[in-house]
Amino acid sequence: MSNIRRVSRRIDRRATNERKNGMRKYAVSVMMGTVLLVGGTAGAADEDILANVRKACQKELSSFCKGVPEGEGRVLACFYAFQDKVSDKCIYALYDASAQLERAVTAVKYAASQCKDDLQKYCTDVKLGQGRGLSCLKKNEKSVSQNCNDALKQTGLKK
Repeated sequence: MSNIRRVSRRIDRRATNERKNGMRKYAVSVMMGTVLLVGGTAGAADEDILANVRKACQKELSSFCKGVPEGEGRVLACFYAFQDKVSDKCIYALYDASAQLERAVTAVKYAASQCKDDLQKYCTDVKLGQGRGLSCLKKNEKSVSQNCNDALKQTGLKK
């Protein structure tokens, strides 16, 4: 094999490894950012997302992140610290979870923008968070604007 081919293969391997590492960094950082943004409110869909990540990242959770308590992004920080050891399966699960959470955040932002006036009109005494605003809107659904009701239906926040 010629020197040029060897060098070319080394460059290809390095480029592939750099892309993988870049993807790992991106997936873990997006996931961490999304979890920090969304916070600790876990609904049924969030539980499914967490279950998928736990299943895909079983090896990582039972080895270098063993004993790290869940919550407040500590497990994600562990994944970030050991990102060079995180399996592709786990990275994909983290990336997929971050994409799902990003879609959920976008849906909530949209619904909140469409329901802002209704929240101010009907839910001023309600402390927002953990689904209390949504519950208030549902209680007042006959009075809530059509735009708000449509947004809640379109985003799946109301059936």
